[in-house]
Amino acid sequence: MLTKDRAICIRAIDYSETSQIVTFFTKATGKIDAIAKGSKRPKSPFDGLIEVLSHGNIVFVEPASEKLATLTEFQQQPALINLRNNLSVLYTCLFAAELLNNLTHDHDPHPGLFDSFLEFLHNANQQHPTGNEQRDLLALLILFQLTLLNEIGLQPVLDRCVNCRKSGRVGLAPPHLNQSAPDVPDVYFSNSANGIICRDCEASFPDKIRLSRDVSACLFSFKQIPESSEKTLKEIENVLINHLTQLLGRKPKMAKHILDGV
Repeated sequence: MLTKDRAICIRAIDYSETSQIVTFFTKATGKIDAIAKGSKRPKSPFDGLIEVLSHGNIVFVEPASEKLATLTEFQQQPALINLRNNLSVLYTCLFAAELLNNLTHDHDPHPGLFDSFLEFLHNANQQHPTGNEQRDLLALLILFQLTLLNEIGLQPVLDRCVNCRKSGRVGLAPPHLNQSAPDVPDVYFSNSANGIICRDCEASFPDKIRLSRDVSACLFSFKQIPESSEKTLKEIENVLINHLTQLLGRKPKMAKHILDGV
């Protein structure tokens, strides 16, 4: 049976001299693996070689028993040129694609996540080499990672202590509170607890990471993330990479390019 869907390529490997095996994240079907026969030929039926981060409309044949679907059409939308011309942008988007591939299951659709990922790619593509590029890229990546974790049901608890459940003791400062106020308690993040830990509970979690007050405020109110300093964003991303490493059981391959590369 032929299935039509909107799709973003999140992985592509050579299968033969003329064909590829590609992984698509689609809007209605979820993640699929498909063989693209003849995609590497000069007159490819798929508008050329299929590259990671390309997107458009696909038609594929669902497999009867094999794992791989068969791609029959791929009408690619205009390429996001800046993704290829700017190394920092490319690394950031490839990292996001790797996370999407590793944290989602085959044929488990998340249409909202598809829209968020496509929006992330378009926003990243609009970044230009300016003084704020690194900060803006990190902000986009952090917001996408938090969206991804929420969509797949692994969102950390960020608005209260995950252990004692008392939000008043966590000390996440609201936007109007002076972040240097001495009465704001220490806050920690624990991978094993999957969330925020307050000062009263931190002794029970040896894997805890102490958060600065700026970071804890951003995690409590995501709307502060786009305007935060690069230093604060790097601290948040370090926490997220550590957490994603715990979830995956290994460090994502592209993670080495993020904090040094953006």
